[in-house]
This record gives sequence, C-alpha cells and structure tokens, in this order.
Amino acid sequence: MNVGMVLILGRRFNRDDSGTLDSPLSKRKVIDMDQKPLLGHEIFDFNSGSPHAEGILQILNEFRDSRLFTDVVICVEGREFPCHRAVLSACSSYFKAMFCNDHRESREMLVEINGIFAEAMDSFLQYVYTGKVKITTDNVQYLFETASLFQISALRDACAKFLEEQLDPCNCLGIQRFADTHSLKMLYTKCKSYASQTFADVAQHEEFLGLLKDELIDYISSDDLVVVREELVFEAVMRWVYHDVEMRRPVLKELLTHVRLPLLHPNYFVQVVETDQTIQNSPDCYLLLHEARRYHILGNEMMSPRTRPRRSTGYSEVIVVVGGCERVGGFNLPYTECYDPVTGEWKSLAKLPEFTKSEYAVCALRNDIIVSGGRINSRDVWLYNSQLNLWIRVASLNKGRWRHKMSVLLGKVYAVGGYDGQNRIASVECYDSFSNRWTDVAPLKEAVSSPAVASCVGKLFVIGGGPDDDTCSDKVQCYDPDTDSWLLRASIPIAKRCITAVSLNNLIYVAGGLTKAVYCYDPVEDYWMHVVNTFSRQESCGMSVCNGKIYILGGRGENGEALDTILSYDPSTGIIMGTTAMSRPVSYHGCVTIHRYNEKYFRT
Repeated sequence: MNVGMVLILGRRFNRDDSGTLDSPLSKRKVIDMDQKPLLGHEIFDFNSGSPHAEGILQILNEFRDSRLFTDVVICVEGREFPCHRAVLSACSSYFKAMFCNDHRESREMLVEINGIFAEAMDSFLQYVYTGKVKITTDNVQYLFETASLFQISALRDACAKFLEEQLDPCNCLGIQRFADTHSLKMLYTKCKSYASQTFADVAQHEEFLGLLKDELIDYISSDDLVVVREELVFEAVMRWVYHDVEMRRPVLKELLTHVRLPLLHPNYFVQVVETDQTIQNSPDCYLLLHEARRYHILGNEMMSPRTRPRRSTGYSEVIVVVGGCERVGGFNLPYTECYDPVTGEWKSLAKLPEFTKSEYAVCALRNDIIVSGGRINSRDVWLYNSQLNLWIRVASLNKGRWRHKMSVLLGKVYAVGGYDGQNRIASVECYDSFSNRWTDVAPLKEAVSSPAVASCVGKLFVIGGGPDDDTCSDKVQCYDPDTDSWLLRASIPIAKRCITAVSLNNLIYVAGGLTKAVYCYDPVEDYWMHVVNTFSRQESCGMSVCNGKIYILGGRGENGEALDTILSYDPSTGIIMGTTAMSRPVSYHGCVTIHRYNEKYFRT
C-alpha cells in the first residue's frame, strides 16, 4: 500500500496504513528534531546573483540560435532573425508596444522592420540576449540609431560614450553634427568644446570645409575659441571660402565681421589680407579693412567687438587703476594695478612715479597710459609703457594744471581745462607722441575744473565741471579738430563737477557728481537720456569700457569716504550689477583699459 505525503508550512505529515493523517494533535512524532532554539533562522534567503540571470540569458540565446521556442521572425533587409517575443518585450518598450497591444504584428509570425541595417540588428540582438556587444567605429552610428529606434537607453548611451572617446580633429565636427541631429546635448557640448580647443588643427581637415556658414560663424565669433594668434582664424575662413569660392564669396563680408582683423600683425595685414584677390573684389569688406587700418594707427581709441583679443592668444582687456587717494586729506597712493573683469583678479604693475601728487589726469594712448599734471609738479607728464611695464617721463605740459581731464582723439592726447592754484583754466593743449610735443589749441568757451571729457564721432566733448568754487556747469562744449573751434551742444540734465565720461558705440555715458544717475548722450542727435541708476551716490569715480561693458570703480561717497565698489553696466541689456570689490578703497584715481599679455593664461 502506498504512503502519501503532504508538505504543510515546511513540516511533513504522513498518512498511516489506515489513511489517518498524523498531526501535532495526535502527539505522535514523525521525525525527532533538535529542540534548540532556532534563533530566528527559520528562513534562508538564497540569491545566486548575476550568474543566474546570465545563465538564463545564455540558454535563451542558445534557444534563439537553434530556433527553439522562437515565436517571431524579425526580417531586416531580407535577413531573418528568429526571436522570442517575451525576450524582446522585456528589453524594449518598442517591442512591448508592438507585441502586447492589439497590433497586427502581435499575431504575425514574420515581422519586417525598415530603416535599419541587418548588421545593426544582429548586434542589437546580441546585446539583448547577452547584455554584451562590440561597438566599433564602423557600427557605432547604425547601432546608436537602432538602439534609439528600439528605445534601449543603456545601449544608446554606450554608443554616445564611445563616440566621445573617439574625438579627433578630423572627426569632431561630424560627430558634433550627429549629436545635434539626435539631440545628444552632452556629446554636442563635448564636440564643440573639443573643436574650439583644437580649432587650428580642425580647420585643416575635410570636415571643416563642409561646415554650414552659421556653424562656422558660431566658432569664429566666440571669445573662447583657442588660437595662439588671430591670423589662424583668418586663414581658416579663407580656406573655407576658397573651397567653393563662387558660392561662398557672397558671405565673405559676414564671415570677416567675426575675424578680429585689427588684431592681425600689421605686416601680415598688408602683405596677406589686403592683397587677397577675393577680398579686393568684395567692396562690402572695405569698411572692415578701414577699421583695421585705423586701429593700427590709433590703437585702443578705436573700439569695436573686433578689437577685443581672444584670451587664448595670451592677451586680455584689463582695467588699469592709477594711483588715487584713500580718503579725504589722506595719503596719495603709488599703486598701479590692473583688474581683469573675466577672472576678477588684480595684479600689481610698476608703481606710479612721484605719487605724492594728486588730482592729475590719466588716459590711454594706444596701448600705453599717459599721466599729466597734478597738485605738485603740475607740468610733469609720465608715460607707462605696457609692454615693458615701465614709467617714462615725456614732454611737459605747456601750462601746469590739476583737476583737469585728458582724452585721446584721432591718436593725439588732449589736456583740457583744470585749475592752476588761482583760477580755472580755459586752455587746451594737444600732445603728439611721435614728435613728443605739446601744442596749444583753441581754448574752452567756459573755463572749468573737474569736468567729464570723452572723444566720440571724431570730436571732443567737455561736459559739466566747475567754473568756480561755488557753482557747477551743465554746459557741453564740443571741439572740432578740423576747424580748431568749440561749439556748445545740448546741456546735460544736471549741473555737476567731479563727473566722469566714457564713449561706447558712438554714445557718451556720464556718471558721478554725487548722483546715482548714469546719463547717455547721443552726439549725432544732440540728445541726452537717463539710462540707469547706480546703487549709491559717488563722485570722482573711475570709469572705463572693457569687454563691451562700462565699469564704474571706486570714488567718494556722500560721507566723503573712498569706496571699493565696482559696478558693471551692459548697455545691450540695460543691466547694472556689482562685481568683485577693488583691492582697496580709492577716489580721484585714473582708470583706463588696455590689452595685457597674460603669461599664466597662455601657458594653460
């Protein structure tokens, strides 16, 4: 007679010959058990880990190879791939939607898929059934597209990572376009950064010649483009144009707008750029050539987006703060320091000679700095040579003065107005650096001290100032060098002294005078407007244009104390904001912008 056995809750009970089921109620022991406490180990969680899953995948792949239990055939380019619907659906939401919904494919044995390659399908199935696949430069694009179609993100990401590791000057632009097509933002960014970092090499390869115009402009317009000299950018653009000169000649001017022609070496500009036949036959380019010629003569007085150096060349636009006072009645400072708005860093330059003087005037001449006059030795003039980091004494003023201002107009320095210890001065003198001589020109219509002075649209503008100790002027006096004469223009809305002015994009901006307001003057329309307010009132502040923005540095506040604030105003957006503080509070200081070679940046 057979004996039946039932397993209940892990314990075994037997039926005897009579069919009676042994149970705990019968007090009959079937198996003697150790009565020691189980200490909570009644359950054992066994996990064979990944080998279990890998083993099943291996067997399923063997089933696929032998067509065992396959229930669908995927046909690609006429090649058949027997598969298991369950496996495909488990890996791909694309196949899950195809087989688990009431689509026609869910009932058919043969499913044809178009738009992919059979070789890519073979690699894809290898990944599905083994979790492994060989990605190569030959199959990565097709495998990526197949993984994208079947929505396998892990395989798609692996292909993108593989492409990232293959970046080279000869293929980075093609991979960038591929990344853009497939919305791979991270890969696109890596490609663009790589191409920017190796632009000179990239421009030598075939892919570069296939760039679209806007793609090329995107690179050459960037301040972050890495080139050791601007000539390489010009050569890359011309190589691109000459690849299909008849079709690309019409966009030459648009391309050269983003090449910093003024920063090319003058010899290169004359011997290569101006002699290029395609450029010579493109009248639209003449204004760009003229701008470059003017820059070679006038230096930093000639400002445009094309006169700002790319930082990779080793040069950067910096603001130089010359001397100044730490407080009213306090010490005059000997320091000459430059501030880089991009990095926020301050660096010391050669100290200002005879720093005991005060209320002198400062301006930039080409890429050097001129300091004139001052309360002591009021005729002295010093030139800072930025290339040598050295101060040099040059020809003295014809008339000693302080509380005056200087500005550069058409390559010459003008010292305007001021105070001689007894009277306000109407005299104006002009300095020619080539002859090292000061020459008197027509005097101001109204003698003033501490005005704002700026050159713009070929003329010199003297704004406001103090005609005497008690009053302030709202007059705008305009000097025309062609006629050596002064005319009065539209008055500034406020009558102030101790104000400062800069010129940007054919407009003049004025700040200071213990007012929060920044005013803008259009010399062509002869019209004033209020553009923005600063955060506090200041006077005798520094003001300079750097990287297309206006910076207001330091000054003296309402309580008479010097300030260490730096404000940045962007006329293109109308936004004013505070930036890194100055290294020390200062007022009555000079403030100019020059190009400075940065060895630290260049080495990196």
